[in-house]
Amino acid sequence: MARKFLPQVATANDLFEGDVIYLTADNTWTREHAEAAVAETPEAAEALLKAAEAFPLQVVGPYLADAQIVDGRPAPVHFREDFRTRGPSNYFHGKQAEKTEA
Repeated sequence: MARKFLPQVATANDLFEGDVIYLTADNTWTREHAEAAVAETPEAAEALLKAAEAFPLQVVGPYLADAQIVDGRPAPVHFREDFRTRGPSNYFHGKQAEKTEA
C-alpha cells in the first residue's frame, strides 16, 4: 500500500557555515523551520526540491522532509528533523550538556 503523502519542506545545509537551512516561499533560505515553504502535494514537493537544487554554490544535500502544520506553520514530523532544528551537534545540548569534565 502506498504511503499517504505528508506536507513537505525543502532542507539542506549551508555550504559555508554548515547550518541546517530551509527554503522559503520566496526562494530564499532561512534557519527557521517554521518559515519554510510547505509543499502540500507530490507535484508541489517535486517543484520545491527542484527550486532547492538551484543553489549549488550556497547549499549542499537538499532534500524533502515530512512536516506537520502546527498553528499554521510547518513543524518537523520525524525525530531526525526535530533534532536538526537545534543546530550543529558541536553545540552542547542534551546528553552533551550533561557531561562534566573530570
